[in-house]
Amino acid sequence: MAVVLPFDPSADVSAEPSLEGIVSLVRADMERVNTLILSRTGSDVAMIPEVATHLISSGGKRLRPMLTLATADLSGYQGEGDVKLAASVEFMHTATLLHDDVVDDSEMRRGKLAARMLWGNEASVLVGDFLLGQAFRMMIEVGSMHALDILSTAAVVIAEGEVAQLAASKNTATSEDDYLAVIRGKTAELFAAACEVGPVLADRPKVEQSACRSYGMNLGIAFQLIDDALDYGGSQVKLGKNVGDDFREGKITLPVLLAFRRGNEQERNFWRRCLEEGEIKDGDLEHAMELLASHKSLTATVDRAIHYGAMAKDALGLFPDGTAKRALLDTVEFCISRAR
Repeated sequence: MAVVLPFDPSADVSAEPSLEGIVSLVRADMERVNTLILSRTGSDVAMIPEVATHLISSGGKRLRPMLTLATADLSGYQGEGDVKLAASVEFMHTATLLHDDVVDDSEMRRGKLAARMLWGNEASVLVGDFLLGQAFRMMIEVGSMHALDILSTAAVVIAEGEVAQLAASKNTATSEDDYLAVIRGKTAELFAAACEVGPVLADRPKVEQSACRSYGMNLGIAFQLIDDALDYGGSQVKLGKNVGDDFREGKITLPVLLAFRRGNEQERNFWRRCLEEGEIKDGDLEHAMELLASHKSLTATVDRAIHYGAMAKDALGLFPDGTAKRALLDTVEFCISRAR
């Protein structure tokens, strides 16, 4: 089952949305970020670089650190601190992935076996902690207390979001507002912080710092909503994990919430049995997909992602047109186009 975006006759369909704009913009600095990342995973404890490199080198897009570099460019920053903060952001993200896979009992990550499947849960958690420690070391080296405050606060909010997700997991009574609060914390907060530290380093006015944070926050929400839709309507290639993992893990995501609300009592009992009680039978995933399709839950989820994507683009309205701004706007289009 594919997720199809609503057709916009005014859209330019001459080229597929891509990350090429932001990749080209930050290519030189990203080479320095990647070199720094590899150097900071070094340790006399052999397992640490083995586990860290397994995930870091597994083909992630490095979107969050690229956003830090791009917003620093947008803000006219000329120093060296953005490279270390970008590496810090990537380490924070990688640490959360290592921890998440343990919490979720995930078997796949970015199309490869999750680290926990190769080295065990304990090693995955502890290496994640090591990467967080290295991230904070680099933040301190940059010497910006404001940037340190933003990223350290993000680490707290992300942890709160993960705990909130645990509380909402398997709970079909979760409201859409409650769910959006969860993804703001566990996913969008790091996008927001990654974008905010760029203008902070450049000492730009508060209004520009807030604009970049708003861009990142709304982009992060849109990104997660598309991931939610892809879990039921995408492919393993796009997801880097097994299609239907959210269903098998009992995760309450927006497509399920919408189908639950829009369904009849018999359908709601089906969701309760599968997600709350964890009683999943052969054919249940296929039936879940049928319910999502009949209630247009995937389309509605993508529509909401488009809404947040528009808010992200509007947030950049006060910046003058230029290569950096265009790259950031194109990034929004790419993140949403993954549902095609």
